[in-house]
Amino acid sequence: MKKISVIFILPDLETGGAERIVTTIANHLSRDRFEPKILLLRKQGGYLNFLKKDVEIIDINTERIRHSLKPILREIYRRRPDIVFSGFGEVNAYLSLFIKLFPRTKFIARETNVVSQHVTRKEIRFFYNFYNNYQKIIAQSDDMMKDLVSNFNIKKKRITKINNPVDFDFIDEKLKLSVKPEGFKYNYKNVVAIGNLSARKGFDNLLKVFSRLKNENIMLHILGDGKDKEVLLQMKEFLGLKNVIFHGRQENPYQFLKYADLFILSSRYEGFPNVLLEAGACGTYSLANNCPGGINEIIQNNVNGEIGNIENYEDFAQKIITVMQQNYNRDAIRNSIKSRFSKNIILDKYEKVLLDLMK
Repeated sequence: MKKISVIFILPDLETGGAERIVTTIANHLSRDRFEPKILLLRKQGGYLNFLKKDVEIIDINTERIRHSLKPILREIYRRRPDIVFSGFGEVNAYLSLFIKLFPRTKFIARETNVVSQHVTRKEIRFFYNFYNNYQKIIAQSDDMMKDLVSNFNIKKKRITKINNPVDFDFIDEKLKLSVKPEGFKYNYKNVVAIGNLSARKGFDNLLKVFSRLKNENIMLHILGDGKDKEVLLQMKEFLGLKNVIFHGRQENPYQFLKYADLFILSSRYEGFPNVLLEAGACGTYSLANNCPGGINEIIQNNVNGEIGNIENYEDFAQKIITVMQQNYNRDAIRNSIKSRFSKNIILDKYEKVLLDLMK
């Protein structure tokens, strides 16, 4: 039986959500049926080390996404894959215009965010007029599906909802190597937040919440890097937040989650937040802002976490104090994620989509 050739497209393999998912899918697709390759704009990033050796990397060595279209189209024309799987919003948008040039190749777009919240530039929104050219669009949450249908006139039959997978084997290996991180003070509760330091992740709101907790023995550890780093550091100084530490990007964020008393998701919007799944996979209770992006599909109230409105700073601060006074069952938290989002359950859905396309 001829194997189905699949080319996945990403900017790079830096340690972000889309990159983690595509690496997981490419690594675990059945080799009896599929031949996965990953096309990167730049061959760089931490997940290169986790990619299986039999996954070919196609490096087009292009810095800017807008300059990548020609080399991407050239590779598709040259290699004639059965399926092209584009896993990054901006590339998805540009590619939609050219799908009809390749009648024998099936195209899948995996959206990474609630598009109407995330895509603000008019010139990129224009390309969504051609999104129905995709044979299949993967949305990660009900919020994403509704947004595509109601705001971009995408046909419902084109969209399949598949939540993100959690690789428990990978996380458990990392947890075995984990020691208590620096800055986790004795006699203090430790709260962890993880994400790109940009407006979308809402760390400005989180700092305002912690300005209400100055007299509590609670440390906030923020992991990540990004363009708003300096602004957030200045805000921390201005608010006099001695109990907040910015740790930068971490190779092993799971050691922070393992020893955390609470994980906070402060985002203004999401796609389907991997970090919320991964916190649960580490057995850590979560408090999440009530934002679009499948939060209510992940959080099982008082089992693995709860949802609040972070812009009500006093109320959210009080919620943190209340959570710190409780004890939660780490095994129950892990099981609530494992039973719904473990990689085997989710990867079966991806394989089914790929096989159905080739019928």
